[in-house]
Amino acid sequence: MKLSERQEFIIEIVRENEPITSEAIAKRLKLTRATLRPDLSILTMSGILDARPKVGYFYSGKSDINIFRDKIESIKVGEIKSLPTIIDESTSVYDAIVTLFIDDVGSIFVTSNGFFAGIISRKDLLKSAIGGIDIEKVPVAIIMSRMPNIVFLEEKESVLQAAIKIIDHEVDSLPIVEKEKDDSGDYKLKVTGKISKTNITKLFVDLGMEN
Repeated sequence: MKLSERQEFIIEIVRENEPITSEAIAKRLKLTRATLRPDLSILTMSGILDARPKVGYFYSGKSDINIFRDKIESIKVGEIKSLPTIIDESTSVYDAIVTLFIDDVGSIFVTSNGFFAGIISRKDLLKSAIGGIDIEKVPVAIIMSRMPNIVFLEEKESVLQAAIKIIDHEVDSLPIVEKEKDDSGDYKLKVTGKISKTNITKLFVDLGMEN
């Protein structure tokens, strides 16, 4: 949102004199309260100013961008996660390729005894398919990227954190995990979902369409 010159003046007046009433702002600008009312409404609705009855206006320091950031920081990945595609580490590379195309995904999460063990991407499967190995016999455990060298998310992390990780690590999706004890009492990771560029893009569209 681009502010008008008068709105910029109003913000500066409030910053230097908060709390300040609309009457006082109007007096400084040599305008009527009625003339200022639309500007003050825009500035308060956008979150830049905060209005308190019988007190006056305060500068909140927030812009539309700040408000959007606050929103996506408040939404946790567990709220928008989608179903993950999971296979066991003993699955053959051939069957993994079939699963990839049937589910139409960019990556598959691999488990060992039910717990998160690794991840395999389209690139991994393509390299294997043209690399001369027997894809019907070789298990994905041989070619997958393994824990702990995998980026993942926990359900309590924000959508903003997810987007940053996806960009920083140049991946299409990330697994969402939660800690769970195995039979020996050690904590391991259980895959509970995934977050992808598609999830995040859909969320941004939904937020943009809100009234």
